[in-house]
Amino acid sequence: MRHTALIIVDLQNDYFPAGKWPLVGIEQAAEKAAAVLGHFREHSLPIVHIRHEFPSDEAPFFVPGSEGARIHASMAPQESAGEAVILKNSVNAFLNTGLHEHLQKQGIEQLVVVGAMSHMCIDAATRAASDLGYLVTVLEDACATHDQAFNGVTVPAAQVHAAFMAGLAFAYAEVTDTTAWLDRHR
Repeated sequence: MRHTALIIVDLQNDYFPAGKWPLVGIEQAAEKAAAVLGHFREHSLPIVHIRHEFPSDEAPFFVPGSEGARIHASMAPQESAGEAVILKNSVNAFLNTGLHEHLQKQGIEQLVVVGAMSHMCIDAATRAASDLGYLVTVLEDACATHDQAFNGVTVPAAQVHAAFMAGLAFAYAEVTDTTAWLDRHR
């Protein structure tokens, strides 16, 4: 696993119950993500925290400099221990950021992805990583989203999540759960 990095995408305050854009199941997903974070820390493996801020104060959430845009306390980066924090201003964590370069400098070949939202930033980061040649694993129970509406139809969060995980599993990533992944890497 020495060429593997953990990518924690957008586990920020606005996605939690008191935030501006709370997600279904975010607290449970964060607990799973924290277990994986603990594993990476215990084994001194590379960790990258992705933090999203929209480029405008008019954004519905993740307003620049706001408390809502801060990484949730349960995922607090340990920058003194070498955990990187990458700021992004768009859905794709690789777009106009130094993420790819950071990973390349460390010789990273495989990524484990957790975070939010399943149907947006997890999907975009996973597809981009795969396109860049990384082998990607998404820990689906360490990801969360919310209900979506389209054309007068509301799709429950569980179905949104399942549809996007199915798409990623088809060609972009190994999609598994936290327990199975941790059991394989103990």
